[in-house]
Formats: sequence, C-alpha cells, structure tokens
Amino acid sequence: MAKKRGKKYQDALKKVDSKKEYAVKDAVQLVKDIDFANFDSTVEVAFNLNVDTKQADQQLRGAVVLPNGTGKDQTVIVFAEGENAKAAQDAGADFVGSDDLVDKIQDGWLDFDVAIATPNMMPKVGRLGRVLGPKGLMPNPKTGTVTMDVAKAVSDAKAGQVTYRTDRDGNVAVPFGKVSFDTDKLVENLATLEDIVAKARPASVRGTYIKHASISSTFGPSVTLDLTTF
Repeated sequence: MAKKRGKKYQDALKKVDSKKEYAVKDAVQLVKDIDFANFDSTVEVAFNLNVDTKQADQQLRGAVVLPNGTGKDQTVIVFAEGENAKAAQDAGADFVGSDDLVDKIQDGWLDFDVAIATPNMMPKVGRLGRVLGPKGLMPNPKTGTVTMDVAKAVSDAKAGQVTYRTDRDGNVAVPFGKVSFDTDKLVENLATLEDIVAKARPASVRGTYIKHASISSTFGPSVTLDLTTF
C-alpha cells in the first residue's frame, strides 16, 4: 500500500509537471521554491543508469569533492598510528585511534560521518565490516578513504566530499547541497556530479547510459531533469 502523503507535500506536488523534463537551473529553483520543511533540507540527485550491477565492471563507486561543499559539517574519524595519526590530527580529524577506536565502535559508537584508514590498519578495521559496511562507512580505496595520505583524505572530507555508488538496480543517489544554497551553487555542484557519473561510464555499456535523473529536497517531490541542459 502506497504511503499517504500530507497536505504540504500534495500542495508542492501540484507545482511540478510530472510529464516535463526541466532544464537544470529551472529544476533546482523549483525544488527550492516548493520545499516546505521547517529546517534546511538536503537536496539530492538520483541517476538511473543503464548498467548491469551483476557485472563487476559496471558497478560504479567513487568520491568527489563538490565545489561548494554539502552544507554539512562532517565528523571524520581516522584509523592510524604514529606519524600518520599525527598528520590526521593536524588535518582536523575529529577522532584518531587504532585498537581503541575499533573497540569503541564495537561497543556501539557510530557518531561519525566518514571513516578513513591507512592500509596497514585495514586488518583491524576489517573486524568492523558487519557494523560499518551496511551503513556505507567502511573505508575503501575507491573512495579515497584507505590511503597513506590521511591528511588529504581528512581535508577532502571536511571540504565537502561525497561518495557515490550504484545500488543493485543501477541507481546512484547523492546529496549535493542544502535548500539554502544559492541556485547557481547548487547547479555547479550538480553539474560536477553529472560530469563524474558520465565519465565513469563503463566501456561495456551500450545505448543510453543515463536513463533518467531527478532531484528533490528531503521531504519534497522529485523534479525530472532534462539531461541535455547540463
């Protein structure tokens, strides 16, 4: 049974032409105009891709720093020791540790947004796979979160880096700012994401690659994008 939406959602939905593909800037402005949340909503894009995620080479995963950030302060933890631990602290990591950090997470602590690790720490961090994996918090080389350059990884995370990956149906959903952002800044962030997804097109994909794309705020209805206007 479909979830019943409230009056504010229905009022917002009336302002969206469900049969129309909106130019990128118009779509962003419309999402801002129809947002009705009583907080600064996150704006998200969802790409539906013509990929077969059963094929390893058609699974997209990566990270990109948005030019205007995400509007969210990221709590960053780093699994590192010695000089790497000091480098992470100097770069602004919120929590840095080794076995102590592993134990803390095993005890149920998950109050962070990004986890980074040096490669030599991964055998220890691997014990947290069942906890961090389902939440998308497991450090991974493809997203730049397993690295010896922890200072850069921390700086990128703090600067507004977002990660992206395909789900089993070939969708990629990524937040790209807040409703309070200027329209042009949201458009620039969105264009950056579209560019990175387009460039990640697997060589084995034939035909139309990005089948559909839409944007929405946290509680608002989605607005379909005209992909030719990027």
